[in-house]
Amino acid sequence: MEEANNNSGQNLGIAALITAIITFVLAVIPCVGMIAIIPGIISIVLASIGLSQAQRNESPRGVILAGLIIGVVATMISFSQFFVTGKLAKNIEKGKWTEKIEEVVDDVERNVIRDLEDANVSIRIDDGEEKVEINVVTGDSDKEKILEELEKVNEQVNDSTPDPK
Repeated sequence: MEEANNNSGQNLGIAALITAIITFVLAVIPCVGMIAIIPGIISIVLASIGLSQAQRNESPRGVILAGLIIGVVATMISFSQFFVTGKLAKNIEKGKWTEKIEEVVDDVERNVIRDLEDANVSIRIDDGEEKVEINVVTGDSDKEKILEELEKVNEQVNDSTPDPK
């Protein structure tokens, strides 16, 4: 009975990963991708529960985290299709939809890319005793910090290299 409890986090992780992959496949299909929000939410919930169980049982969490990350990304892709559909519906009402489809898709693409470039994703799971926190920040300031660190390392390497003369 205890062995079944130890594997329950992994089983939920596998279920979350499979559901997340299905969500991703559905999310990238135009017009069908909107229904992928439902399995996307299910994969996120399964991964969250699996992660908390794996944390209690001290079992590996790689599959669970993969299911969680793929589920979040696929759900965001699916959710973005609502914006495309909304823009198309607005232009259909105006009678200009045949002329504007490409402009609408380009506009939504620019908006989604701009939002993803400045996205901050924070996932925090706390079960009282232990806490797991994943922070992903994708902004220009982080890129500048990384570039400055690399320049410092390069200067240190150049300073420590003996002169060939």
